[in-house]
Amino acid sequence: MVYEEIKMSASDIRPALQIQNVTKTFGRKTAVDNVSFDLYPGEVFGFLGPNGAGKTTIIKMVMGFFRPDEGTIIINGFNRKTHYEAAMASIGGIVENPEMYNTLSARLNLKMYARLHKGVTSERIDEVLELVGLSDRADDPVKKYSLGMKQRIGLAQAMLHHPKVLILDEPTNGLDPAGIHLLRDVLKKLAHEEGVAVMVSSHLLSEMQLMCDRIGIISHGKLLQICSIEDLMQKAQSSSVYRIKASNPSKAKEILSEVYPNRISNIGSDTLDIEIDETQINECVRTLVASGSDILGVQKQESTLEDIFLEITGGGSENE
Repeated sequence: MVYEEIKMSASDIRPALQIQNVTKTFGRKTAVDNVSFDLYPGEVFGFLGPNGAGKTTIIKMVMGFFRPDEGTIIINGFNRKTHYEAAMASIGGIVENPEMYNTLSARLNLKMYARLHKGVTSERIDEVLELVGLSDRADDPVKKYSLGMKQRIGLAQAMLHHPKVLILDEPTNGLDPAGIHLLRDVLKKLAHEEGVAVMVSSHLLSEMQLMCDRIGIISHGKLLQICSIEDLMQKAQSSSVYRIKASNPSKAKEILSEVYPNRISNIGSDTLDIEIDETQINECVRTLVASGSDILGVQKQESTLEDIFLEITGGGSENE
């Protein structure tokens, strides 16, 4: 698969996060293989791939939990290796489940976390509680919170110090539909109105479609493609796969394979699929009829974003 990246139109904007030729191995396993991409202020960037593809490993390297074996990570202009404190001061995030003191209230948890950063006021704590929809439960002990509420208070904690870069690993885990909708609105507001560079990872393309401006698709540690959601949708809509209903699909395949080699798939009891241009379908039908095949119907198959994702990744699943 050829690596493809669509550059942002505002190419003069300095990236908030730069991943440059980063590699990470664990024993014999290469978890991240020479990955490079930029994250810009004002965008929600989706990191999409099967479980075990390398998403969390990259996030943990950015967040300082792992060191890259090779490559460079630059956050807000600071090299994470040589200027660690300055780089990490610009970042906020959640990796796996947010850690809280369960016997304390959400407000007290945030006050304790605020001590790690300069200039976090009580007003800012109230602001992030309002932003994640927890103002009315802020003084309840965290042990009474649902998993989704804990995710939201973790998001409030990550945003407390006005980070330039916000990174969330599988942020919709444990959220109900209302919580997911709220999270989408919060992340879009942070990116599009406040200029925060937001990166979220997920294995759910449906969530990325609704949340993100661009996505990067990763599989087996390799970054396969970066594109906008609009470009991915256009690719899905432009796919030209036709399902032909025939009295003898095996015979039809034999006939068409001579004219259109390697285009036939999904042969059923009375159907076959062929990938050809729209301008070729009439000629395809005429070829079958001229060869004595009875054609009972032709229908264009609409590709979904999931179809395109599986095409890009090869359709395989990965394990942690």
